[in-house]
Amino acid sequence: MITLSKTRTLAALFLLTAASACGGAESAEGDTVPAHAHGHPGAHEGAEHGGHGGHGAHGGHGGAHEHDFSDAEGFAELFDDPSRDEWQQPALVIEKLELAEGMIVADIGAGTGYFLPHLSRAVGDEGHVLGLDVEPNMVRYMTERIGRDGLTNAEAREVPTTEPGLEAASVDRILIVNTWHHISDREAYAAKLMEALRPGGFVLVVDFTQDAPHGPPPAMRLPPETVAQELEAAGFTTTTETDALSIQYVVRGARP
Repeated sequence: MITLSKTRTLAALFLLTAASACGGAESAEGDTVPAHAHGHPGAHEGAEHGGHGGHGAHGGHGGAHEHDFSDAEGFAELFDDPSRDEWQQPALVIEKLELAEGMIVADIGAGTGYFLPHLSRAVGDEGHVLGLDVEPNMVRYMTERIGRDGLTNAEAREVPTTEPGLEAASVDRILIVNTWHHISDREAYAAKLMEALRPGGFVLVVDFTQDAPHGPPPAMRLPPETVAQELEAAGFTTTTETDALSIQYVVRGARP
């Protein structure tokens, strides 16, 4: 069992770590619920960018879902568990970003920074990686990780829940893993992503399929069609891969 005294809601526990690895998680009230893995950030794993999955508190599907991610070290044991690589498939995610030397890439809902080393290598010394999260302790943890791992082309920033905190036409790629369903006004948020991208850039949304064994409760999951529609409402041209990863779909929104 893993005891997480700082989670505000039981929903936050549904994406913490693979049930096969830990067998469950326990809330401050002593209730035991199935555990799942993150990622990038959000509360359900990144599983929530770990963020990837998740990561900070955002309004989610059907209303606001507030989660406490202030215990960064505790969540790091879950979000950065080596077993996550098996289902998150970071190499494939990086491949789909089509990164090149010198690019600037932002990881929104970066959590503990699971994807930062992968992104750092992909853009090279002349590129730049931004790990963005709404939780200040996650940002602190990422900053320490960046120093510890020698990621000289990366930085972590705290951002508000309502916007990515990126200047206009400032990034080539945006990665959002296991976090999109936490954003409250997603169409408005997508418009801000469009503004932040350089011409020819794109955003990549990675999230759990309805039948995935990890991730948030099914009622909180967004179908890829919904994600695509929300991006298209902001002017993106979208393509969707429903079987791109083992248990996740990928929606790509390109700036025309």
